[in-house]
Amino acid sequence: MTLNSPPVIISHGKRRPFDQGKLRKYLESLAFGLDLRFISINEVLDKVNRGLPPELTVSELIDFVAETCASMTIYHYDYSNLAARVLEKLLQDTISTRFSENIELLRRYMPNNGRKNYKHLISEQLFKIVMNHQDEIDLEIVPERDFNIDYFGFRTLQKSYLLKIENKCHETPQFLLMRVALALHGENLKKAFETYRLMSERYLLHASPTLFNAGTEFQNLSSCFLVALEDDSLDGIFDTVHECAMISKASGGIGVHISNVRSSGTYISGTNGVSSGIVPMLRVFNSVSQYVDQGGNKRPGAICAYLEPWHSDVMEFLDMRKNYGKEEMRARDLFYALWIPDLFMRRVKNDEIWSLFSEDTSPGLSDKWGSEFDQLYIRYESEKRFIRQVKARKVWEKILISQSETGTPFLLYKDACNAKSNQKNLGTIKSSNLCSEIVEYSSKDETAVCNLGSLGLPMYVEIDSDDQKVFNLQRLHSVTKVLVRNLNRVIDVGDYPLKKCRVSNLRHRPIAVGVQGLADAFLKMKLSFGCKESRRLNRQIFQTIYHGALEASMELSKEEGPYQSYSGSPVSQGILQYDMWDDKPVETDDIWDWTALKNQISCYGVRNSLLVALMPTASTSQILGFSECFEPITSNVYTRRVLSGEHQVVNRYLIDDLIGLGLWNPEMKNEIIAANGSIQDIPSIPDSLRNMYRTIWEISQRVVIDMAADRAPYIDQSQSMNLFLENCSMSKMTSMHFYAWEKGLKTGIYYLRTQAASQAIKFTITPEMDRSAKHRRAAAAAAGLVCDSRDPSCDCCSG
Repeated sequence: MTLNSPPVIISHGKRRPFDQGKLRKYLESLAFGLDLRFISINEVLDKVNRGLPPELTVSELIDFVAETCASMTIYHYDYSNLAARVLEKLLQDTISTRFSENIELLRRYMPNNGRKNYKHLISEQLFKIVMNHQDEIDLEIVPERDFNIDYFGFRTLQKSYLLKIENKCHETPQFLLMRVALALHGENLKKAFETYRLMSERYLLHASPTLFNAGTEFQNLSSCFLVALEDDSLDGIFDTVHECAMISKASGGIGVHISNVRSSGTYISGTNGVSSGIVPMLRVFNSVSQYVDQGGNKRPGAICAYLEPWHSDVMEFLDMRKNYGKEEMRARDLFYALWIPDLFMRRVKNDEIWSLFSEDTSPGLSDKWGSEFDQLYIRYESEKRFIRQVKARKVWEKILISQSETGTPFLLYKDACNAKSNQKNLGTIKSSNLCSEIVEYSSKDETAVCNLGSLGLPMYVEIDSDDQKVFNLQRLHSVTKVLVRNLNRVIDVGDYPLKKCRVSNLRHRPIAVGVQGLADAFLKMKLSFGCKESRRLNRQIFQTIYHGALEASMELSKEEGPYQSYSGSPVSQGILQYDMWDDKPVETDDIWDWTALKNQISCYGVRNSLLVALMPTASTSQILGFSECFEPITSNVYTRRVLSGEHQVVNRYLIDDLIGLGLWNPEMKNEIIAANGSIQDIPSIPDSLRNMYRTIWEISQRVVIDMAADRAPYIDQSQSMNLFLENCSMSKMTSMHFYAWEKGLKTGIYYLRTQAASQAIKFTITPEMDRSAKHRRAAAAAAGLVCDSRDPSCDCCSG
């Protein structure tokens, strides 16, 4: 090839010169609905031309074009949409346009690897349903909705969700959603099509295991498992290890409580030796999480160990995720959480002594909560059964150091979790799940399971007849009821990794309706996070979800009967979650009739013991293109590194507002990058926008906790609440944690997020601009206009 000859494209074994005009037409055909004032096909082609290798295949060319478009997302979010469309169109052109034909191909596919016991990609049941209703199902698919998924979302689907043949994706996003809908509802096409439409229009989405496995021969659909390590023996421990391995294989995240495992140095009667404690045991669980990933390399295995702070190995437990120290004392692939009784918090507050026990010599501590725990603990103290005693603040200091270095342990409050649970009639709840939002009863005979889905809150923001943006609570209520019915179906149609999981799920039938995009919904409504109006809407949204979930569960109970363990539960006695918080619905009394609903429940019961939990929604938020769960935005411009790769993310709402003011241009883009995604120090942006687009680092954590507490009376499980500190200090962390505990939250914190002391080099801006941004921030801090987190009197980042 000569120096100036065009690159060669290889297609079906034939070689031909790269045709830029053809690529131009291809990109122009995909740019419909995008903002062409800010999307330049010429610039994309120019960057492609400059980066093309001498020869490549068609698929390599398409991939390179998509990556080129995605690299320009920083200029406008529609570049991300164009990048995704390039890939989505290729996928649509590669496989059959008919859903039924693709299902038939997936069903008949057999790998050429000599395996005799290979499972089909599609279950026989789903295959028969599709073959019996081919035309009707094919007509329901809307291929164009694939183009509503941006580059980040499509890469996430491509990496882990879309079914593959020979490691190549062989279903479109719309085909995936229809597969899930049909797997849940079977021959009931009306409900299947309703579910498909709501998912494809981004009103709701099921959790990752359901998307992975629905309609396959490995139909494990449940997300969360709470394992009880009740038998403190070698057999009991390794039975639990096996249980965790099987759950991880089935795509489940795991929480396991270990407080009743004897401490290091305590006597073992069977061998006349002494126990090595929980550390070596947790290293075994660590190896399991490394070896057994979730769902066949779809994501890493994940186990969270829960320990109560009276356990005498607690200090070693708090070191296990650290990056330094003796390797034999570390297990860094596990996650760690403390299940904290109120007595410990009171003793930290009062600077009192804390006694550390081992349950083999001080039995029953993990089985008690509230005043019963306090009495037993104090009795054991008076009997001097403790292994040793320390200052309560010494344990607290160790907790804070671990959080500042590793982000963990998660903190959950044992008494709040038990006192405010509709499963309190079953026994003491001893742990949460991997992500600290599922609070359910587990025992030696039952492994708690929960089935998750989330509502895309930005989709409920609409324009009313007066051209005003309103949040459609009625639609949210009706879609919540659809999701509840879907999740209830997941319980019945899903497979379970172990009998103990099936027993628990069929007996108590808990589900978890969550949300994603709360911050996006506020931004669409032009509300700042934590303002009076957003706090009111926050309560309205979760009152609506809880009411809709209860109403749907009551209607299911009317049809099928209440769940097996309903009798004796708080709901069976007319006590709902907000009653346990001494709270009353006020804002939406004119919309939802709680008295009538309670009367209906007293007649018919409910089908599900638990209904609402706010999970992180990390991957599914990437798919729908919304912010995670209920968190404020973390930045207005940033790079996200995940399993599917490295992706640029920009705040589309901010860009639209800046465009409306005539302020969006390359200089503004560079200023925001120079400020690490903050706009607080850019004087040309109006104060109203700067207030609305504050990031989590610029919002008081008191506001985040207040918002969580406001909605908590309508969440009968819990919330995966991350907290964020720009600069950690013991006083700030203590203030923050005690504020959450005193608010009565069940989950005091999921992860502690901290900012790096140094920032990455910004290759798209000049050093002068970077220095200018730092100077403006310093000046603003000096004038008291923004938070200087080094100032101990500032409560912007503290509780």
